[in-house]
Amino acid sequence: MITKTIASQPASADPIIEKTVYPILLAVSLAHLLNDTMQAVITSVYPMLKNNFQLSFSQIGLVTLCYQLTASIFQPFVGLYTDKHPKPYSIVAGMSFSMMGITSLAFAPSFEWILLSVGLIGIGSSIFHPESSRIAHLSSGGKRGLAQAVFQLGGNGGSALGPLLAALIVAPFGQHGLAWFALAALLGGFLAVRIGGWYKGSMVARSAKPATDKSLGFSRNRIVFSLFILLVLIFSKYVYLAGMTSYYTFFLMDKFGLDIQQAQIRLFIFSLSVAVGTVVGGPFGDRFGRKYVIWISILGAAPFTMLLPYANLFWTTILSVCVGLIISSAFSAIVVYAQELVPGKVGLIGGLFFGLSFGMGGLGSAFLGNLADETSITYVFRLCSFLPLIGMATGLLPRLKSA
Repeated sequence: MITKTIASQPASADPIIEKTVYPILLAVSLAHLLNDTMQAVITSVYPMLKNNFQLSFSQIGLVTLCYQLTASIFQPFVGLYTDKHPKPYSIVAGMSFSMMGITSLAFAPSFEWILLSVGLIGIGSSIFHPESSRIAHLSSGGKRGLAQAVFQLGGNGGSALGPLLAALIVAPFGQHGLAWFALAALLGGFLAVRIGGWYKGSMVARSAKPATDKSLGFSRNRIVFSLFILLVLIFSKYVYLAGMTSYYTFFLMDKFGLDIQQAQIRLFIFSLSVAVGTVVGGPFGDRFGRKYVIWISILGAAPFTMLLPYANLFWTTILSVCVGLIISSAFSAIVVYAQELVPGKVGLIGGLFFGLSFGMGGLGSAFLGNLADETSITYVFRLCSFLPLIGMATGLLPRLKSA
């Protein structure tokens, strides 16, 4: 149904100037869900890979590093290249790399082959995210915060769906069951072809019109400093979220004596609040200004994060929902703010911030795990509770006309 609507979009429509192209926006969000589902499966099958290949925790760490490097570092360079040389069908190439990687992982005979496989999935992700973020931007019709929020919702949905599907598909069939996830890449590729056709048509239409992106009049140093502040804010957000997603269940089991199922239910509640917050943050940024949303989202979470390590079980659950709703609303506002700060560099900004979010999550999780081994999981949560205070740095950002 979506793809029919996509095909019927007129090639002459300029989505930024005229109106929000919801079929394209929903299609690219669905493609994001499929892409991130394949990514999430990697970490979900670590126990199986560890057992099948007798891997050490250091080797598991190398698998994570290989994936994170290819999925993070290449993204800004892909975005920079496609800003100068737009490639309407590049997300098809991204899905193709991911399909090769997930199929290769399903039949990997050795540790080295596993590294190659996750590297291919990471490259696919690096190609997919910058251009798909640009397409969400183009189809926004001016509602850029909403567009980024819907796009990011697809990614969050895929991250949540991956472990569930791994439990349902990979657990019964073993490593070879991963091959079923190639179907997600095929469906994503089909959507990408349709989206690419619309994107190509919109490029023709835009080339016939004067550029609408204008310089904001800030000095180069001011722009670089502002981007640095935004990256610091991403750091505070994603290291805290890495602690919650990786170790919240261990914290609940350690402090309250919950079993795995009870702890995972509360992790699911937190993840659901993150998804809702992601959707809400975009439209709020469009309506009230992105800088205000960034202020509220990161610094506003601080009272709740600082209370959480000391609360009883009931209030820990409530506080986790508050944290998830508030802190997750910042990402789309930060990305759109950065895109407006550096007009004409949508791919570079998308690649930089999506790549950094991957990298910060992976490095943060590894660091916090090591810290928990050295101290305790409760100490880690108490320390992480201060991270949102970094949100005070938002005051150093310039006031944009739309922010």
